[in-house]
Amino acid sequence: MPGKSTLTPRPVFPTVQENIQYLKEALFHTDDLVRQKVSIPGYTSEFLFMYTMCDQSKIREEIFKPILENKDGDLEGILISMRANKHDDLEKVIDLVVKGNAVLFIEGMEDCFVIEVGSSHVRNVTEPNNEKVVEGSHEGFVESVSINLQLVRKHIENRNLVVKRYKLGNETKIEAVIVYLQNLANPELIEEVDRRIQNIDADNISSSEFIEEYIEDKTFSPFPQLLHTERPDRVIGNLLEGRVALLAEGSPTALIMPVTFFAFYQSPDDYSFRSLQGSFIRFIRVCSFVFAIALPAYYIAVVSFHYEVIPEDLLLPIKSSIENIPFQPILEALFMELTIELLREAGIRLPGPVGQTIGIVGGLVIGDAVVKAGLVSNTMIIVVALTAIASFVVPSHEMSASVRMLRFPIMVAASLFGFIGIVYSLMIILIHLCSLESFGTPYLAPIAPFRWKDLKDTIIRMPQWALRQRSQDPAPQKLNQQSQPVEEERSDD
Repeated sequence: MPGKSTLTPRPVFPTVQENIQYLKEALFHTDDLVRQKVSIPGYTSEFLFMYTMCDQSKIREEIFKPILENKDGDLEGILISMRANKHDDLEKVIDLVVKGNAVLFIEGMEDCFVIEVGSSHVRNVTEPNNEKVVEGSHEGFVESVSINLQLVRKHIENRNLVVKRYKLGNETKIEAVIVYLQNLANPELIEEVDRRIQNIDADNISSSEFIEEYIEDKTFSPFPQLLHTERPDRVIGNLLEGRVALLAEGSPTALIMPVTFFAFYQSPDDYSFRSLQGSFIRFIRVCSFVFAIALPAYYIAVVSFHYEVIPEDLLLPIKSSIENIPFQPILEALFMELTIELLREAGIRLPGPVGQTIGIVGGLVIGDAVVKAGLVSNTMIIVVALTAIASFVVPSHEMSASVRMLRFPIMVAASLFGFIGIVYSLMIILIHLCSLESFGTPYLAPIAPFRWKDLKDTIIRMPQWALRQRSQDPAPQKLNQQSQPVEEERSDD
């Protein structure tokens, strides 16, 4: 690609000393590059490796042990025992050494041999802390692409599952992969994802979150256009619907594309419970979006402009709680909302037990103190608390952050224009949602454009036997995923 650095191939030198000198100079004589002589009868040989990237036990088992066991000096037998790969380009060999491989040079040979002895420090497969479920799988991705791909392939033992690899970052050179089902994913979608990834030309690409900003449709939209998840079961479910997943080395997060607004309010729990319970929980989540962005603004508008909508029985209690407050409702709301955000951020940054204590005690102490001091009304505390709870209901952290950010401009509009400000703000958000796309998929589908068949698994979840067709959002190659619903077979009997 234009702008990407390319190195001219460098053939292997005939002498060991020249090869070692070339590698040392190419790696700027870094102190963790180790040079080690090995005694192969009849040959002058040495190997190099980076001790910070290599496993010493593997070096003993993969290099020294085969040489010691082969007494007759059979070079071919030694190389087979080492499981060595032949290379003739020193530039590629340098990249392999940096990744934790050892390279063996033999005097007079025009090839060198690379042995995989890299160390791997990978945490155990556990459930993601930010995507916990009550029922279902408790597996989560880790920071290794190979392990994450194994978790996916373990559940989709299918020859159509395709993995496509990339090297991203001119300096970092991390490994990224896209995963999709060849017989389901739309070829145009795969081509578009591939084109956007290929066009990335940057020095620092260190995680999947970095890649997201390069390939999403509208970076400055407040709404996320790619779904983040650390759950293999969620990735598998989306792959089976014809979507594409992206994984990167060093990041436990997978990016799923394309997605719609309603995908961020769906959880694996919806499919672990029966359809009625799952639909009820999902409907509550979708309703929480409106509460989370509009409830403080509604309270500000009512108290400032439209007190006539307050029921008579509540009018006097609300009046008594706010009449001695020296600040406007908008200042009350901003103060409490920012306090909640500060407590939330402090709870995340502090160690686990301390963070939970700060969140609970801080909220109680500050809430009680500001009411007694006459700075904030009791009603405002209730409104802010309900708003915070509604924003935390969202299963997606990215969408939750977007919702919390959007409530502030709506609050300002409500303080200036009342209900009219709220209505216009919600109209602007709705227009933006209708115009937004994720890899060619309308963001607000299946509401806009309206497709009633896809509503079976959007705001509510119908029983599995009723989900005969896949969602049309990613334009899969095959829509049908069931031949005949079980209920129809029962009725036929």
